[in-house]
Amino acid sequence: MIQPFEDKDKNKDENSDGAPPKTPAQLLKHLDDLGISYDLHEHKAVFTVAQSHGIEADIEGVHCRNLFLRDKKKQMFLVVAANETEIDLKKLSGLLEAGRFSFGSADRLWEFLGVRPGSVCPYAAMNDKSGAVEIILDQYMMNAARINHHPLINDKTIGVSPADLMRFFESIGKVPRIVDLSAAAPD
Repeated sequence: MIQPFEDKDKNKDENSDGAPPKTPAQLLKHLDDLGISYDLHEHKAVFTVAQSHGIEADIEGVHCRNLFLRDKKKQMFLVVAANETEIDLKKLSGLLEAGRFSFGSADRLWEFLGVRPGSVCPYAAMNDKSGAVEIILDQYMMNAARINHHPLINDKTIGVSPADLMRFFESIGKVPRIVDLSAAAPD
């Protein structure tokens, strides 16, 4: 296992529970404490799936993206899907029995998940102390042998098994929904 890195961006801002959000180093320590095996890859900062294509070739496993969404009822969702899973937001709202979706703002993302745009990942759920964000995991992604996400910062990627991702969620008291998102594919 590669040694944990030092946080370059130690932000003292607080999130919705009044505490500073967890840092990438704290996340990796949490995974280490759980005995979760991960591969850590450092790379240039990427902010979009398109920008990440250059780094993916060197990292084994399914690469994932994250959609931080809010419906018209003000319910928030973090949808974590394989990059290749196509999603139509109108169909997704029907599949999840939610109101019409819009993307959550950068301020709301920081307030509830403690990350900035470009660094959204399933591990940000550890900052959602109020339980305001529902976590949705792509079934296709969860059937892979290895899945890759940013560890709260977009200049690194960690790869874990889906079982270990679920162990992480269990350790923070979250129960994500695993959903077959193929029904939300565009026509």
